Amino acid sequence: MRLGSILVLAALCAGGLGAEEAGPPRIHLSRISSPISVDGDLSDAGWQGATVIETFYEINPGDNIPPPVRTVARIGYDDRFLYVSFWCQEPDVRKIRAPYVDRDGISDDQDYVGVLLDVENQRHAAIDFWIGPTGIQADSVFNEGTFTEDFGPDYFWKSAARIGSDAWTVEVAIPLSSLRYPAQDPQDWALMLYRIYPRDFNHQIYNVRVPQGANCFLCQSATVEAVSGLPKAAHYVVAPYGSASRTRTYPGADGYSGDGLVTKGKVGVDAKWLPNAGTVVDGTINPDFSQVESDAAQISVNERFALFYPEKRPFFLEHLDLLQTPIQAVYTRTITSPLWGARLTGKAGGTGFTVLAGEDRGGGTVVIPGPVFSDTAPQDFQSFVGIARVRQDLGASYGGLLLAGRAIEGGGYNGVFGGDFQWRPNDADLVTGQYLYSFTRTPDRPDLSAAWVGSRLSGFGSTVQWTHSTQHWNWLLSHTDFASGFRDDEGFVPQVGYRNETANLSYRFFTTGFFSRIRPIMGVGYTTARDGALLTRLYAPGLNIQARWNLRGNVTYAIDAVQIDGRLLEFNHLKWTLGSSPSRLVPSVTVSGDVGEQADVENVRVGTGATLTVTALVRPTDHLGLDLRAERRWIDETVGEVSGRLFTADVARVKATYVFNSRMLVRLIGQYLRTERDPSLWIAPLSNRDGSFSGSALFSYKLNWQTVLFAGYGDNRTLDEGGGWLRADRQLFLKISYAFQE
Repeated sequence: MRLGSILVLAALCAGGLGAEEAGPPRIHLSRISSPISVDGDLSDAGWQGATVIETFYEINPGDNIPPPVRTVARIGYDDRFLYVSFWCQEPDVRKIRAPYVDRDGISDDQDYVGVLLDVENQRHAAIDFWIGPTGIQADSVFNEGTFTEDFGPDYFWKSAARIGSDAWTVEVAIPLSSLRYPAQDPQDWALMLYRIYPRDFNHQIYNVRVPQGANCFLCQSATVEAVSGLPKAAHYVVAPYGSASRTRTYPGADGYSGDGLVTKGKVGVDAKWLPNAGTVVDGTINPDFSQVESDAAQISVNERFALFYPEKRPFFLEHLDLLQTPIQAVYTRTITSPLWGARLTGKAGGTGFTVLAGEDRGGGTVVIPGPVFSDTAPQDFQSFVGIARVRQDLGASYGGLLLAGRAIEGGGYNGVFGGDFQWRPNDADLVTGQYLYSFTRTPDRPDLSAAWVGSRLSGFGSTVQWTHSTQHWNWLLSHTDFASGFRDDEGFVPQVGYRNETANLSYRFFTTGFFSRIRPIMGVGYTTARDGALLTRLYAPGLNIQARWNLRGNVTYAIDAVQIDGRLLEFNHLKWTLGSSPSRLVPSVTVSGDVGEQADVENVRVGTGATLTVTALVRPTDHLGLDLRAERRWIDETVGEVSGRLFTADVARVKATYVFNSRMLVRLIGQYLRTERDPSLWIAPLSNRDGSFSGSALFSYKLNWQTVLFAGYGDNRTLDEGGGWLRADRQLFLKISYAFQE
């Protein structure tokens, strides 16, 4: 989502404050004594007593210089809300990029303002509230340790905006009940206010200096000091839902039986109770974890390991940063279809914790890892899942413990436990690491996987990484080691039985003119099996750039090698990604490629080919957005006297969204996958083609993220051997949910 900003901020955060610069500011938060109506009009009397923030800095592309436009923010609070307003000067309102998008649809090609708030004042994670000039909302959690932003979590809050003749304005009211502040009085918070101003460059404007240096971004936050008199009353949200679907499966398709017609009704409830601001109890019965938008297709042909998809389901997203560790030890999408779930999350002093339990009815897939390939097996069994996590803040550093387990009905289990840490000794260095140990008994289900015969496995997994960043120089060193017997059925660890060493070195040039950043980089990676045999080797010189028209990109020449079945495949290829925001009509376009020699991992050969991907966002009007994606992968080979194309794989996806207002939209999606093969070039027999097409239509009305109405239609088809399309299934569905809260 805000990928451009995250990459830029990662580049900026690399050295210490200059001697002439003061530390982060300290802010007094005023009490609001008069009512404020959240309508985008800043004339309410309550704003007169608010704290005014007028000093802002352009942190990119400029180096903490005066911004090209003026921004004035005001903040305050009363017994129920934290209030923030922005007045944003605009020399030419016709150039404002303010399309109507769905919630969480704001991106760097648009004008927007934001509030980055850490009520724990630990500078490890913060809630990010975004608001566009049309009042559209987005919210996310920024994690300092991984330097990523996750849009899964959602919060209850109000916002409104107005566009005037020479400025646009925003008002925000964040319920204090939505914040997880500690139980102390008074207390300090960490805060950043910012504005994104996309014109020739993507101007990033903050109320604090962000030096082109220190590797800690949230450490630069302003301190909102001595906040007192916060409410301590309990808060709850209860969101019952009902859904219905009617599915027709056609003869020949997977799952066809009887007349192929299935009608289902489903009811359930999600509940959240906060006995105090620092403690959250979540419960769910028969939750609806269906997704109203399918995962974007990825080409899986010629891939060695399982593909990762992000979590989008609300129940798992409370204090999401607690579950993010250097190893992806918790991947909640492994909990496929819970019958029930319960969770306790809280913080006492500097100690944060979460405990989660649930019963999973199964129905998904399980990743079976290996040193060179991973496999999958159907999750055709029920299981009970438990996860416990505790993290202790230690100033700018922290240490944590994790315990996760799954007990499988009919026999079998998996348990994982261990510790992790983040150590920040100074402004330039960051060391992170994790050690886990697992003990496993596989299910006795050889009908699902040849590897599942009730055997016992155990082993460790570990990683440690050191990054050093200054204004110009950056380097990274990492070591990862996984025993062959390590398994993590609650996480995403598709590769085991290997050791890896990685090193990167780069130097950043700051320039003026067309380019604003140029960074040559050199990467080296080396992976061996547990017995020392080479698995992969990589030398990767490259170049990263940032330039006018919001152009960002990287080019890498990869000198690659992978060993499969005792044969070392060596191949050199050129990889690149270039993205830009050229205009309001085409606010985003990205072109990426991988061209040259390619490893044929299925047949253990080297061919020539490419993977080319184009994504674009086209906005014919401010209400209509067309998300376009096209990807093609192919490999050409010569086997003996025969030359030909091993395969051609295509993905095409079109998503058309018409947003009437901040609450209502209609969305159409069409997604096409097709793979053509020359069976004479493959060792194993296989079909010459396969493919699928899925189409869907959705009407969505949202009062907030848990009070929703969804109505939709889906149609799936598969490609037959003759190249025709066979109807697989079609579905009508309806979902209604309403959030009661106090």
